[in-house]
Amino acid sequence: MMNSEDNPKFWEDIYKNNDAGWDLGGPTPVFVNIASTLNPRKLCIIGCGRGYDAVMFAKNNFEVTAVDFAPSAVTSLRKLAKKNKVRINVLEEDIFSLAIQYDNSFDYVIEQTCFCAIHPDKREEYEKLIYRILKTNGKLIGLWFPLDKDINDGGPPYGTTPQEVKSLFKDGWTLEREEFPKDSINSRKAREKLIIFKKLENSPN
Repeated sequence: MMNSEDNPKFWEDIYKNNDAGWDLGGPTPVFVNIASTLNPRKLCIIGCGRGYDAVMFAKNNFEVTAVDFAPSAVTSLRKLAKKNKVRINVLEEDIFSLAIQYDNSFDYVIEQTCFCAIHPDKREEYEKLIYRILKTNGKLIGLWFPLDKDINDGGPPYGTTPQEVKSLFKDGWTLEREEFPKDSINSRKAREKLIIFKKLENSPN
């Protein structure tokens, strides 16, 4: 059975109604600070929305692929990239439909409010997707949110816990960093946690 959030129209209507509460109107401060500490390489943002973080990383010399299936979000990203004169590989498609050409392609995957947007039934599939598209030793850099909502309360956004996230990214992964970021925006302080995982050598997953 398809959940409503599996349909691009569900998200398109939210964008058209200006009801995208996750949209910060600019790049995520946590990621702005992280970008300066990383070697600019191939990076994918899944569920990229209007693309503020995608443009920010591109301006920092990362080779960026940004994925979303809401047409309005993708259009906004393309306009923003053009305005900022950066090149981004923009894919208007479901993240779970990424072609095999992207297997073992990325040094970094950025997660923010994508995990909480998909139905919990698809979280294991999400982990397999990230494992598939990351290179060996590539990093999943995630702001996991919302931590103050029970998964049984429905969504989206669907709640999670650091324990759940770490249990999903266990086999084939190593935990690199875990903290409540000091530079979270005020409305998300203590409601999101930065957890970074590194992909180990390719193995059956």
